[in-house]
Amino acid sequence: MTVFNIHRAKDQVTLAQLTSEYVSKTIIAELKTKERFQIALSGGSTPCMAYSLLREENLPWNLVDVVLGDERWVSHQDESSNALMLRRTLMASGPGAKACFHPIPTTELNTPEDSVSEFSKVINHLCEGDPPRFDLILLGLGEDGHTASLFPNSQSLYVKGAYATIGQGKGQQRISLTAEVLCSAAKVIFLVSGESKQIALKRLLDPLESFERTPARLVKPDSEVIIFTDEAAAKLI
Repeated sequence: MTVFNIHRAKDQVTLAQLTSEYVSKTIIAELKTKERFQIALSGGSTPCMAYSLLREENLPWNLVDVVLGDERWVSHQDESSNALMLRRTLMASGPGAKACFHPIPTTELNTPEDSVSEFSKVINHLCEGDPPRFDLILLGLGEDGHTASLFPNSQSLYVKGAYATIGQGKGQQRISLTAEVLCSAAKVIFLVSGESKQIALKRLLDPLESFERTPARLVKPDSEVIIFTDEAAAKLI
């Protein structure tokens, strides 16, 4: 059974601070025992403040490989692009600008299937193991229970033996890490904020909840799952 370690913050500012501090400490600790650190980050609005704080941390960013857990199949200059969001936050200035960012290939290729293939090659090159093992994956939680771009009752939930897949959500095609890769991470964090996430968070913690309705339930790493949540999202737990 998955073990959840829940950390509550009084508000979004404190939540961002806790997240930034935890990621920083993890990077420092891991680079004492290995040459490079691989992290997969979430898109969306919730982590933006944490990334802006994290970029100011004086870390050996040149040794940190950053990828996204998922990306919309749009140009990297599109306002909905997670890559653009990272460039405006984590990599906008300061020490974080030196991180080694590997954006998910999107519309520069012909099809989403081509993007899945190229993204799979990237993470296979960066990470050891089969499936590739990230040192840390930071995930969001949608109001509908999705995480990365694994949406309720979609075919992406059942993909086996692959590192990436095509997700269909909110009228857009997306490229996403598969559940197998999410489960292989050394550490997993869910970052959850806002009243609209209350039911989704409650379902994530329910051992009887189905992954078809709440895909975040698919994330079952060997280690405990860490949840950083603000009080607004945590009212039902």
